[in-house]
Amino acid sequence: MTRMTELPPPGVRVYEGGPPAPAARTGWAWMVATVLGVGRLKPGPGTWASLAATVIWYTGLEALHLSNGTAVWVTLTGALLVVLIGIPAATIVERESGQPDPGFVVIDEVAGQWVTLAAARVGIGYALAAFVLFRFFDIVKPWPVRQLERLKGGTGIMFDDLGAGIYGLLVILLLRRWW
Repeated sequence: MTRMTELPPPGVRVYEGGPPAPAARTGWAWMVATVLGVGRLKPGPGTWASLAATVIWYTGLEALHLSNGTAVWVTLTGALLVVLIGIPAATIVERESGQPDPGFVVIDEVAGQWVTLAAARVGIGYALAAFVLFRFFDIVKPWPVRQLERLKGGTGIMFDDLGAGIYGLLVILLLRRWW
């Protein structure tokens, strides 16, 4: 029989004579952080999550027949709710996976995409423009978006995408002014 000389990390059970058992996963956090598994799609899980967020936004608002003013508030409220549940979910999944800012955590793309979409009129052209703009700013991460990644845990995971979403929102506002 083997004897333990050190305590195992929190959440890891060690059995005498065998490998450590994996830590239990917090189910709700993994479902939220991966957007019901969208984060496992390849290639580019962030792009798939942004596309899903755009489709949900478009089909939902089209079905509700909301005015553009009401659509703005509905979209921003949705983004805020995603941020409020996404920060703790991303923090838990980052800790349980042992990876900093894991690529399969894509709830941040949903929040950032909806921030960009908040300024868009409900229509295919605006939805596609918002999708492309958000993905561009999320990949390029212009100043100070990249610095937001330095924040700890789920806050850093979420806030860099919110920053990219704000850049996209500003461009959509310019497009609305001249388009």
